[in-house]
Amino acid sequence: MGILGNILLTSCHGPPGPVTLATKLETRVAELDGEVGLYVHHLQKNHSVLINADELFPAASMIKIPILASILDKVERDKLGYQDKLTYTKDRLYPGEDLLGSFANNQKLTLEKLVFLMITTSDNTAAAWCQELAGTGTTINTWLKEKGFSRTRLNSRTPGRTDARDRYGWGQTTPREMAQLLIRIRNRKLISAAADEEMARAMGRIYWDGEALSSVPPSIATISKQGAINASRSEVVLVHAPHGDYVFCIITKNQKDQSWKHDNQGFSLLRDISKILWDYFEPQQPYSPASGSEQYR
Repeated sequence: MGILGNILLTSCHGPPGPVTLATKLETRVAELDGEVGLYVHHLQKNHSVLINADELFPAASMIKIPILASILDKVERDKLGYQDKLTYTKDRLYPGEDLLGSFANNQKLTLEKLVFLMITTSDNTAAAWCQELAGTGTTINTWLKEKGFSRTRLNSRTPGRTDARDRYGWGQTTPREMAQLLIRIRNRKLISAAADEEMARAMGRIYWDGEALSSVPPSIATISKQGAINASRSEVVLVHAPHGDYVFCIITKNQKDQSWKHDNQGFSLLRDISKILWDYFEPQQPYSPASGSEQYR
């Protein structure tokens, strides 16, 4: 059974509403064979549910959010140009099935397109290049610290973080901090109004929509990022719902089920938690994916 750890419920309206939601979430989280961290916050209603929300987890591809932020911070300071032309060379290829890896040697592309590949399709070759363009892992970690994110860190290609990389992989974070990044973007309080708006646009056109996003009606705008490694599945989503925006971040670790099928325990958890939240916050508009949608995932 899953390890729940500390559970915290808060609301400006008091029980029973948040307790009912927390019970549903706690019950579902307990079904995963592994560890789970969850942060949920409805921005207008001030409803929150926290389960291991401040524990460290692998960030996986969600670490691309601070990489993107650091890139746009340099654009804001005129250290990079968003329409600058870059030259891709095959020695940059990161192992895996990346779109950028299919580019011809010496092919040109703009920084804007590189960012698109990193965020929209979660291209690792693009992300490693963006990390380099942002400065270094140390540069990005310093930026995170200055912005008040004390636990989210890049580990790979970052001096002095070998032990953390071995434990958490490319990056590490907490459900609370990852969700707070999206809240700051939504409120235009992370870099600048223009840069945060661009981040929201980039994170609003995600290719990987088969998990948490599949439990939200396609007509509803979201910003999100997904992550997955063998023993960890994760997603952070901000939903622009009709009755108020809400944000949630789910991260697992030490999953027993390390398969890559649609019904992987972690992937199923992401979909189910997202559905619980949508149906709770939007009870007049219950949603389930259309019959036959499985063939598109």
